[in-house]
Amino acid sequence: MTLLLAGDIGGTKSLLRLVEMPTAADTSGTFQIDTLYEGRYASQNYPDLVPIVDQFFKEASQKLGEVPSPKGACFAIAGPVMGHTSVLTNLSWTLTTDRLEKELNIPHVKLINDFVAVGYGVLGMNPGDLHTLQPGESQTAAPIAVIGAGTGLGQGFLIRHLDEYFVYPSEGGHGDFAPRTAVEFELLQDLKQRENIDRVSVERVVSGMGIASIYQFLRDRAIAAGKDISPADKDPAEISQAALEKSDPICEQTLQIFVEAYGAEAGNLALKLLPYGGLYLAGGIAAKILPLIKEGDRFINSFNHKGRVSPLVEKVPVHIVLNPQVGLIGAAICAARL
Repeated sequence: MTLLLAGDIGGTKSLLRLVEMPTAADTSGTFQIDTLYEGRYASQNYPDLVPIVDQFFKEASQKLGEVPSPKGACFAIAGPVMGHTSVLTNLSWTLTTDRLEKELNIPHVKLINDFVAVGYGVLGMNPGDLHTLQPGESQTAAPIAVIGAGTGLGQGFLIRHLDEYFVYPSEGGHGDFAPRTAVEFELLQDLKQRENIDRVSVERVVSGMGIASIYQFLRDRAIAAGKDISPADKDPAEISQAALEKSDPICEQTLQIFVEAYGAEAGNLALKLLPYGGLYLAGGIAAKILPLIKEGDRFINSFNHKGRVSPLVEKVPVHIVLNPQVGLIGAAICAARL
């Protein structure tokens, strides 16, 4: 067992976890992670990551009886990571691995994008952390795909080499939105006009901002048709909650379009990768609207609706990640590989 530090670093909050775990997966590909101490910190209250970790170590030492001395650390960053450097989008922080290694006295430090951390994290999920939408026909050595609608639309994939998976990022969420129905074609034109743009990425539909945009489109469409609809905006959480409660028909239709578009894009990713090791839905939305994703098999029907190649995607295992700390778990798994 090795002492490691994992972090999930965002513009609002930073989560740190001190863990003991094996330096690699066992022969079954699973990980045993023992959490020793965990802390949560408001990122905006600190000038840099180092003071946060210093405070975390002080607090951890009171519980453990000694100052922690991890052999490695991995920090998942909500922002771009270029080589060994990350400049956080919503903070005036510039992080480099060599500076962090020196100032934190940790021999090995790695910075990874937060969705890469999710990719590692699915390797550490237990059965209770997942809800299976489609069992498919799992293949041990096949690729794994990860997709997650949240603030944006993250995508990534894992490739197995010998007994180890390697995680790779993707910018697939910025691919073109491909409408499939008359309403989705109207939505596409509305987004172009509303945002004054000449192309629409799938992220503009399958994300939190996408939920808000779909709602605005449907609301304005209903008002133009003479229906008595409140012109007030709603945020994505309010729209989703109203759809779950079935208290607002416009919100219900919004989530129906969202879920179908989400399923279609996940199916597109599955066609490109043939991830018979599993396709995992992460992000901040899927687990929260699970009843709507399951309702009428709306998501899976869109996922599998691929014409003559539908039988290929019907064999892909599809899971929803229920554990909100998948990124933190992934950072710990990544740290174990340093």
